[in-house]
Amino acid sequence: MVTFESPQFEDRQWAEPLLNAEGSLGCEYNFTNIYLWSRAWPQKIARAGDRLLVQIQGKLGLCYLYPAGSGPLAPAVDLLAADAAAQGKPLALVCVTERQKAALEEACPGRFSFEEDRDGFDYIYDINRLADLPGKKLHAKRNHIHRFDEQFPDWLLEDITPANVPECVELERQWAAIRQEEAGEDIEAISEETVAVIEALYHMDKLGLEGALIRADGSPVAFSLGGFITPECFDVNFEKSFGDIQGAYPAINRELARLIRARHPQVKWFNREDDMGLEGLRRAKLSYYPDLLLTKYTAREG
Repeated sequence: MVTFESPQFEDRQWAEPLLNAEGSLGCEYNFTNIYLWSRAWPQKIARAGDRLLVQIQGKLGLCYLYPAGSGPLAPAVDLLAADAAAQGKPLALVCVTERQKAALEEACPGRFSFEEDRDGFDYIYDINRLADLPGKKLHAKRNHIHRFDEQFPDWLLEDITPANVPECVELERQWAAIRQEEAGEDIEAISEETVAVIEALYHMDKLGLEGALIRADGSPVAFSLGGFITPECFDVNFEKSFGDIQGAYPAINRELARLIRARHPQVKWFNREDDMGLEGLRRAKLSYYPDLLLTKYTAREG
């Protein structure tokens, strides 16, 4: 048996090399996401040799991530199965990629059934396409940014730093209040997402995050931040703006891609994560024509 513990900042030192060894482009295999969402969907972690074990209480109940890392896979799977059995549950692995599915079938033949999880597919883009927006397909994005330029000809791009974090937090609170009001929810309540955004902003250094903010007429109108899944793949954890400001979203999307490309020339991919099955979010992410739609499965034992 293994003992699972809630992730702490210092766990990044040992967990990140195991995640890097896995080499998955999936957004779940990113310590920042494991840490930030460990309150919304309780996640706990443990180490088994050179593999990271992640236990989740999610929408499917008790489940686990594929054991990321290197070395023998079957013993790590056995540890997860024993932990699930101790709680009277069958083993379920979520967010399993095609490559991981093949590895499970090789290491544990016939042990799992697999169900495709379309709502969990990641949208992954060539960083150069997001930074340059070339071609006819992305003409509408260029037009939206042109309208933004016309409305705010003197807009400025800034790195997110401790000096402007409070302004980003205020933008997030206003954004969340608008969404909650539209949904008929209590606008005084702080959503799990807002908690995660605020923690990410105030602990960017500890989590290895980078971000950009667009300021127009003296006030922030959009920000975006993220970090690395692999040295070649940057994960956009959060992107926020006001929907009534035409072009603000495509502008911050483009500017973050340009910033990361300039600072980290080895980056080839931008992972803009999944759509959670939300129709509007799916439509928005498809409108950028992803270069890779990362297929994921739920694997169930038995």
